[in-house]
Amino acid sequence: MDLTTLERLPLWIGGRTVAAHTTRYGEVTNPATGEVLRHVPLADNDDVKAAAAAALAAWPAWRAAPSLRRARILMRFRELMEAHKKELARLVSQEHSKTITDAEGSITRCIKVVEFATGIPQLLKGEFSDNVGSGVDGFSTPFNFPAMVPMWMFPIALACGNCFILKPSERDPTMSLRMAELLQEAGLPDGVFNVVHGDKEAVDAILAHPDIKAISFVGSTPIAKYIYETGARHGKRVQALGGAKNHAVVLPDADLDFATEALIGAGYGSAGERCMAVSVVVAVGEAGDVLRDKLAERARRIVVGPGDRAESEMGPVITC
Repeated sequence: MDLTTLERLPLWIGGRTVAAHTTRYGEVTNPATGEVLRHVPLADNDDVKAAAAAALAAWPAWRAAPSLRRARILMRFRELMEAHKKELARLVSQEHSKTITDAEGSITRCIKVVEFATGIPQLLKGEFSDNVGSGVDGFSTPFNFPAMVPMWMFPIALACGNCFILKPSERDPTMSLRMAELLQEAGLPDGVFNVVHGDKEAVDAILAHPDIKAISFVGSTPIAKYIYETGARHGKRVQALGGAKNHAVVLPDADLDFATEALIGAGYGSAGERCMAVSVVVAVGEAGDVLRDKLAERARRIVVGPGDRAESEMGPVITC
């Protein structure tokens, strides 16, 4: 593999980009065209150790910071996310090949989570206010929502006084580095948020590192089981969310035209690569034949193409 002609993504450790220790690299491709966009380092144990050390060093001061100060940094981060919304959506679309509409929708949901986290001073309040923090939290995320899934996790963790190591999917990693840059611009202290790229070697290093106290994972069911069992065996708190799909029930008195559009969006949006995707529709009574025909006709008209084309309704599947 020629690594000289394309960008090599760095890691983000201690508030700056750093070259990876590893010599192993993977390809980041545009699923719509097959074009190799850049190369991503597959971090080794030394890379994970460096990230954990940076987080551990930053944790005492961050934990001791008033919750209002932490919330103000997240307020600024929210403003930056809003200002860079289209740029962030383009990054998501380029590497995952979501349509631009899908990608912008995921960034909007990210912003909502950050807004929720900015209210942490009140959320943490009982009879009196105190600072909450309980160690270094390590996280790994799936490929289908490279912005939104990490956002379920790190804004709340940071607001509560924890440090954070994000291990994004190696298939669409660039968004994570951009979020790290925006967090730094928002005023987040160095070392509080770190990004370590990689594959199973990096995951295993995170699961075994003694200073990483908690793990949160979203992905396939077999990997969720592995993460849970391995993390628990090392004495960590583990939240492991496996794959799922939704079901829908359509009753005879439903507006079938409306139901058809809703089901097409739920089934084919994000190329069906999301746990909210509707894979089974139960049509009750006389709705069945009519709905089936409407769905088949509408599915034939779905415009499939690269995510950056305005007319595309569905991008390619990033992986089987």
